[in-house]
Amino acid sequence: MEESETALHAEDVLRAAYRAFNSRDIDAAIELMHPDVDWPNAWEGGRVRGREGVKEYWLRQFAAISSRVEPKTFLPQADGSILVDVRQEVHDTTSGELVSASDIRHRFHFADDLVIRMDVVEP
Repeated sequence: MEESETALHAEDVLRAAYRAFNSRDIDAAIELMHPDVDWPNAWEGGRVRGREGVKEYWLRQFAAISSRVEPKTFLPQADGSILVDVRQEVHDTTSGELVSASDIRHRFHFADDLVIRMDVVEP
């Protein structure tokens, strides 16, 4: 695959992952991840490893907060990663009250056409 085709494929994977996350289709989202994915635990701190680690983290997170992430721009980087500017809204699952709304940036790395690592970086 050429560099531009690789970036387009990565963007398609990420768009599908954001859709799955927002609809709470965890299984569809983690299928787009490498089995050894390294994922930030932005809610509790630290990192989680592997598809099951991400799934368990999201289940805990979704029990307490309801977040929605809307990707705005996809920026391919020279190292092969993709930066995604995202609008994130977080609501309390019990009250529905808005907890936070912010613009954030995610950086994704790929292996075997799957997400192998995600980081939250300063926009």
